[in-house]
Amino acid sequence: MARGIAVVTGGSAGLGRATVRELAARGWDVAVLARGQEGVDAAVAEVRRAGRRGLALVADVADREAVEAAADRVEAELGPIDLWVNGVMVGVFGSFMDTDPDDFARANQVTYFGFVNGTRAALRHMRPRDRGQVIQVGSALGFRGIPLQAAYCGAKHAIVGFTESVVSELRNEGSNVTVSRVDMPALNTIQFNWVKSKLPHHPQPVAPIYQPEVGARAIATVAERPRPRTWVGESTVYTIIGNRISGRFADWYAARTLVDGQQAPQKDEPMLPDNLYEPVPGDHGAHGIFDDTAHAWSPQTWFVEHRRLGSAILAGAIGVAGVVATATRSGGRGR
Repeated sequence: MARGIAVVTGGSAGLGRATVRELAARGWDVAVLARGQEGVDAAVAEVRRAGRRGLALVADVADREAVEAAADRVEAELGPIDLWVNGVMVGVFGSFMDTDPDDFARANQVTYFGFVNGTRAALRHMRPRDRGQVIQVGSALGFRGIPLQAAYCGAKHAIVGFTESVVSELRNEGSNVTVSRVDMPALNTIQFNWVKSKLPHHPQPVAPIYQPEVGARAIATVAERPRPRTWVGESTVYTIIGNRISGRFADWYAARTLVDGQQAPQKDEPMLPDNLYEPVPGDHGAHGIFDDTAHAWSPQTWFVEHRRLGSAILAGAIGVAGVVATATRSGGRGR
C-alpha cells in the first residue's frame, strides 16, 4: 500500500539508511538526501528493490539554498512531500576546550542548522497545502549533556527548543501540518567510525547500544501514527527522567563514568577518515562496528510500535492483579 512521499536527510548511512529501508518496506516513496553520491545512490537502489520510487539528492544540509533546491526537485520529480525526516548529523569527540572552534561551529551548522534548513524547506511546501509531517530525530543527549560531545549535545538541546517553537506557531495558525520529535538512545551506526576524534581510543556509544533498525521502526511508526514526542529505548527514558529528578546526580555520574564509557580500547579497527567537512567516499550502510553488543529489540520500543496492543495487555495485567488482590483479601476475611 502506498503511504506517500518521504525525504530522509542523512539517509545514506547509519540510522538514516535504516530509516530509508524501513519506510520503503512500508510503502513509502523515498528521496534520500546526503553529501556522498555513492551512498545516496546505494540507498535509492534499495528503495527501488523494495518496489518503491526513489530519488538521490546530493546536498550539504548546512547550505540552506541547496536544501531548498533539493525539496523543489522532490516536488517536481516525485510529487508533494508528505513526510520530511531530519536525521543528519556530524560530530567531534573530545573535551570542549580541546575542540577546534571551527570544528565545533561546523558540527552545529550541520547537526542543528541542518534541521532548521530542512524544516524550513519542508514547511514551505506543506503549509500552503495544510498537510504533511516533519520528524526531528532527537536524542536522549538533547536533555542530558555528557562529556566529550559538547557540540552534539548542544545541537540536540537546541533542536528541542526550536521544535517546540515551531509546533506552537503551527498550532497558533490552526495548521494541520505536524512536527514530531523522536528521541534516540545510543545506536550502533557508522558515526563512531568516522566522527572527528581526539580520544586515545576508538569512540563508542554509551551502553546500552541498540541497532539502528530499532530507531528506524520507531520513526516509521510515528510517520504512520503521528504523535508529538516519542522516546526510544529504556535508556532514553531513564536518562531523561533521571536528569529531571536529579541533575546533580547526573552531573556526578557523567563525570565519573562517561569519559571512559565512550571509548573502546578493545576495538583496534582503523577508523575511516572523518566526515566533518567532506563525505567519506563509498557506501557504508547502516551498521557500525558494535554488532557484537548491540540490541536488536527493546521492550519499550515494542510498546511504542504496538501501543494499542501494549495498552490492552497492560490493562489486562492490571485487571488480573486487581482480581487476585480482591480474592486474596476476601480469603483473608474468610479465615
